[in-house]
Amino acid sequence: MGIFTRNGPETAGGTDVLDRELEKLLEDEANIEDGDHERFSHYVPKDKIMESAVTGKPVRALCGKKWTPSRDPEKFPVCPDCKRVYERMRK
Repeated sequence: MGIFTRNGPETAGGTDVLDRELEKLLEDEANIEDGDHERFSHYVPKDKIMESAVTGKPVRALCGKKWTPSRDPEKFPVCPDCKRVYERMRK
């Protein structure tokens, strides 16, 4: 796993860890209302952000949101679901 956006910390592990944690979160957490994801900045591996900038390919955040980044993440609060997944991965 690489560096996360919003100057997030580096982590060890692969995408399989991310996928497992994401699946657990989506199963455990209540559904978020449509549009709620738009109010937050999200954690995404930095290499995926760079790839998206070059190819236009959407990225997937730790919370499961899938989109093509185009906004400055510093202007929004951190997604609480991304933060929870990241904290679980650190343990």
